[in-house]
Amino acid sequence: MEFRPCIDIHNGKVKQIVGGSLKDADDFAKENFVSNQDGAFYANMYKKAGIKGGHIILLNPVESQYYKADCEQAFLALNAYPQGLQVGGGITDSNAEMFLKRGASHVIVTSFVFKDGKINYDNLKKIVNCVGKEHLVLDLSCRRKQEKNGDYSYYIVTDRWQKFTDVKLNKNVMEELSEYCDEFLVHAVDVEGKSNGIEEELVTLLAQIENKIITYAGGVGSFKDLESLKKLGKNRINVTIGSALDLFGGSMRYEEVLKKCKE
Repeated sequence: MEFRPCIDIHNGKVKQIVGGSLKDADDFAKENFVSNQDGAFYANMYKKAGIKGGHIILLNPVESQYYKADCEQAFLALNAYPQGLQVGGGITDSNAEMFLKRGASHVIVTSFVFKDGKINYDNLKKIVNCVGKEHLVLDLSCRRKQEKNGDYSYYIVTDRWQKFTDVKLNKNVMEELSEYCDEFLVHAVDVEGKSNGIEEELVTLLAQIENKIITYAGGVGSFKDLESLKKLGKNRINVTIGSALDLFGGSMRYEEVLKKCKE
């Protein structure tokens, strides 16, 4: 297990939010923490620790008045730590290359590929042709939805986690998509930003995939949660911790998290 840090940017500021609260209307999100530091501050911290593969997420839509400010924060981070961070949020084949040229190691894509409720293979091939699968992370962030038979399943969500697709997250889908990308990033949206426990069923599902780097985010609020993730994920699923980390006002010490992940 590796620790994968995050720099979440909303309304031009580094923040930690409750994922399920995010709304495009009025650029709203329920905030857990708003930093006085910029993206470069956190990027330099991660660089000093030698941590690669962290993600910068731009949480405003491209049409938002704040998207330009989000990008400026991202560029500060990328300039501080070139090739050390990934970038997601509004990424398409028209702007992906720009972020790579600015220093991102990978671009993270959701809505451009999971379009109109389905996997858009034309767009998937476009983004692969644009950046190469070695620079592509597919974001399979998901929420639970009740089936007609009463059971609950995980479905991929798009548009800053606001819209359900018809794509059920399962082993077959992940194996199919793994041919097109270098890594997967999976936010458990229902528990994102709440620091009250991981989605164990989801982690167990992700652990079925052995040939792809996967980073899980959502609900880690204690070292007990971290141990559960390590065990259920067979020590091969990487982890992101946001609101619970002391860097963002939480109680989990950053240095201790790094140590535990390496054990």
